[in-house]
Amino acid sequence: MPPAIRTTDLTKRYGNQSALVDLDLEVPAGVIFGYLGPNGAGKTTTIRILAGLLRPTRGTAAIGGADTVRNRAAAQRRIGYLPGEFVAYPDLTAEQYLSYLAHLRGSVDRKVRDHLAERLGLDTSTRIGALSHGNRQKVGIVQAFMAEPDLLILDEPTAGLDPLVQHEFHTLLREVRNEGRTVFLSSHVLSEVQEVADTVGILRQGRLVEARAIADLTARLLRRIDLVFAGTPPDLATLRHIDGVRTVRLHTKAVHIEIEGSTADLLRAVAPYDVTDIVSREPDLEEIFLAYYGKD
Repeated sequence: MPPAIRTTDLTKRYGNQSALVDLDLEVPAGVIFGYLGPNGAGKTTTIRILAGLLRPTRGTAAIGGADTVRNRAAAQRRIGYLPGEFVAYPDLTAEQYLSYLAHLRGSVDRKVRDHLAERLGLDTSTRIGALSHGNRQKVGIVQAFMAEPDLLILDEPTAGLDPLVQHEFHTLLREVRNEGRTVFLSSHVLSEVQEVADTVGILRQGRLVEARAIADLTARLLRRIDLVFAGTPPDLATLRHIDGVRTVRLHTKAVHIEIEGSTADLLRAVAPYDVTDIVSREPDLEEIFLAYYGKD
């Protein structure tokens, strides 16, 4: 079975400017893949090539084994696409617009479409031009999901959505993954990507600098642990020599520690000193992202 997405040496230039450089990426079926990078990193260029809206300067991209240039129609039949700036016919109601797209696409179950609108709280009887930004975004989400495609390509999908709708949208993403389908999610909201994604790719100046499971990425960062003692804390020099400990700082009766890997040796060492509180802060996706961009 081919991967949901495979790119090889994918490159896109605009004149002398390179928007994407030698992108080698493979996304298996049945995962939520988070695609990260600041504006200008090449995320939207990648997405437009995957959606068959741009031709690469060099290299190839395939959706479920179908090349996005040589077999564009077959590739597009496999995807549901929500662009970063979703625009629809303002004079149509949401119902008319979704019916029009369903007719063009074919194989869209009306019950699925209506159920999606209901879950997102979308009034499809309203003219699109009269909808708020958040409700227009709901129209975009419904049109992307309603054909139940093998692959969803979503560019900033939660822009304008209120928190309750965002929560329901995240539930939809997990349902898609649990059905064995795939989500390619580009977002500036790092907490959102960390909440739903299985793996992430980080793009920097058109080049893929990292692609792996979030758990593997966070395992490479330091965990922060605060230890509060009822009495005198242990000698700091002793703590610094424990395997994995990188930094130790004392603040009154609290000791702040950064540690890599297992905390077992550390906890055994402090157990005799009457620890009253332990606060552990796991590394998050924002720290990973800033590790690549924080010096810019």
